[in-house]
Amino acid sequence: MTTRQEMLGRIRKALGRSNSCSIPAPLPPLDLAGIMPSLAPEAYQAKFEDELEKVGGVAYRVADLSELDSVFEKILGRVDSRQVTLSANPLLTELGIERRLANLGKSVATWSGRAAAESGNLLDEFNKDSFAAGVGITGVDFVLAETGSLVLSSATERVQVASLAPPVHVALYRQSQLVGSLDEVLARLPICTSMDGPSAGRSVVFVTGTSRTADIEQILVRGVHGPREVHAVLVEDSCR
Repeated sequence: MTTRQEMLGRIRKALGRSNSCSIPAPLPPLDLAGIMPSLAPEAYQAKFEDELEKVGGVAYRVADLSELDSVFEKILGRVDSRQVTLSANPLLTELGIERRLANLGKSVATWSGRAAAESGNLLDEFNKDSFAAGVGITGVDFVLAETGSLVLSSATERVQVASLAPPVHVALYRQSQLVGSLDEVLARLPICTSMDGPSAGRSVVFVTGTSRTADIEQILVRGVHGPREVHAVLVEDSCR
């Protein structure tokens, strides 16, 4: 009888995959002439903000920490709940977001990033905190200009419930995370081809605007199965 490992090995061989996690080889160039106009890197920011607004999102740019505080005050001031939940994205730690929110009188729940062996109860508690929170704040892996999308993976956020459960989602990003096309995102995402072990980036979420549906009598309703507000904040390199 063929063992599980032998069977998986034969599948990997047939698919041409190895057992390692790595950045995949660059995708071959696509001929998009007549399909989608090319987008110059200097146009990424404006294109992203334009597309984000089309799908109900709100874009901000901040050059220093005082401006960031002002954006938080503007967004959080309209939310009844004092509770805010944070993902484990390193940018949030770098900017001291937990402390800044506490100074604004908010009750903050964070994902501590403990070892997997300890995270069972912690995950349950964090999920409860996230569903009870009025605002979820995350970073991103990439900001996709052509569709106005935020790309978040479990490699950087650890858990993604902070971007999905609260009615208001705030995503912080740097200029370097802007990409022009989906092809660039797929080429740069770390993909694990091992079927034996966990992958740090095994879950990837594309957020394109607010949660919305028109299933009932074709009436558009926001926030039915996700955030009803999405705010994307460009944190300039000068803001540290």
